[in-house]
Amino acid sequence: MNILILGDVYGRPGRRILKDQLTHLISEHQIDFTIINGENASGGNGLSTKNARELLNLPIDVITMGNHVWQQKELLETIADFPQIIRPLNYPEPCPGKGYDFFSCELKNGVTKKICVVNLSGQIFMPNLSCPFNTMAPLMDTLKKSADLVIIDFHAEATSEKIAFGYFMDGWATAVYGTHTHVQTADERILEGGTAYITDIGMTGPIDGVIGVDRQIIIDTMLTKRPNRFVTATGNVQINGIILAIDEIENKVSKITRLYETYEVEK
Repeated sequence: MNILILGDVYGRPGRRILKDQLTHLISEHQIDFTIINGENASGGNGLSTKNARELLNLPIDVITMGNHVWQQKELLETIADFPQIIRPLNYPEPCPGKGYDFFSCELKNGVTKKICVVNLSGQIFMPNLSCPFNTMAPLMDTLKKSADLVIIDFHAEATSEKIAFGYFMDGWATAVYGTHTHVQTADERILEGGTAYITDIGMTGPIDGVIGVDRQIIIDTMLTKRPNRFVTATGNVQINGIILAIDEIENKVSKITRLYETYEVEK
């Protein structure tokens, strides 16, 4: 069984490259289940209802979110219409949406796997949400008993917090992967307890900007210390993520592989 997980889809370039290439990637890598992070999919700032529908018309099974989940205010009202969208679990209650859910994946051999996808937000340099460690602790036994696989998108800034959370989940979660920083890390591995881990899976979108934004705008901001309106970068694009190869008998990751594809865009 192969699971494809793609990093933060950024703006129109990210959505467009998925429309053009996702089906090919799924076929090439014999993918059975696909997860993307969509919290930057609308202009780099949240996910609109329209763009949620656009993405879910593609072969995408789950969309996880992050600190920009409510930037498109309409999603507060419409997130319940999309059972495939998971927002960070550690938002305070009451909060629209859900922080985890269970999804069925029927494999080519007729076997069905139940996959629990969890989304959590870190605390360091991030909005002041509940502690992700303490949020997960009381749920661990229940989720593990209810699913064959538990996959966690840990949307966080600090590498130290991400690594610590990976070790905290080791032996319990099937996989813990980081999102948010938009820069793919080269530390993919399977931890001692069997949990697959990577600090950040990267970004799907413009490669020639600064984490998705037009680079000159960011340079000007750095030089002048004055705020600027962010505009999505143009030019060549990338698809970043990971592929998890799952041992169907043990329900554990046998291999974690980074995916880094680049595509030239005609000027």
